[in-house]
Amino acid sequence: MAAMEIHTLPAGPIQTNAYLLLDRDAGRAVLIDAPHGVWEEVGPALADAGARLEALLLTHAHWDHTGDAVIIQATGVPVYAHEADRPLYERPDIQEMFSIPGYAIPTVRMDHAVAQGDRLEFAGQSIEVRHVPGHCAGNVLFHFPALGVAFVGDAIFAGSVGRTDFPGCSMAELERSIRTQIYTLPPETRLLPGHGPATTVARERATNPFVSG
Repeated sequence: MAAMEIHTLPAGPIQTNAYLLLDRDAGRAVLIDAPHGVWEEVGPALADAGARLEALLLTHAHWDHTGDAVIIQATGVPVYAHEADRPLYERPDIQEMFSIPGYAIPTVRMDHAVAQGDRLEFAGQSIEVRHVPGHCAGNVLFHFPALGVAFVGDAIFAGSVGRTDFPGCSMAELERSIRTQIYTLPPETRLLPGHGPATTVARERATNPFVSG
């Protein structure tokens, strides 16, 4: 059986990571996050592989992760996101105070709400949902156990953590989320964040200067 391809696709004005998981043999794919402009890469990649995008999984509602969500949704792809971020998805004006001046933030319709402990299945993969609030109320991670990876949004980065100076943020809550939901993943799990390079659970538990293990 061919291995699942994971394509890291930085896009948008602050180079937010989207991740395309692609099974060429089965012609199936799933996308994590949708920064502005990423569809220009995802669409041709799907066409080249003859693959169908089964779902768009949004780690959270911040504007830099959702710029192309409406475009992707218009192709018939359902959007999965956490209920706690619904106000940010449906009222983009709330984010204007901490976005780039003049940047048009689209309204995103949530097709399906995900919650702590949910199990999804797309592109032949079992996916565990973990709620990791702190950076924002609805931040979730998507854990693909068979692949040994977790897509963590902006909860944690290589050697850093998500900002907590936005409305609705909490450093105490973020620290609790990291300790209870991220550091409890298998140590070898690769963490694929919303910005910057990948890291691992073991590395962040041992060396992260903001939240020790």
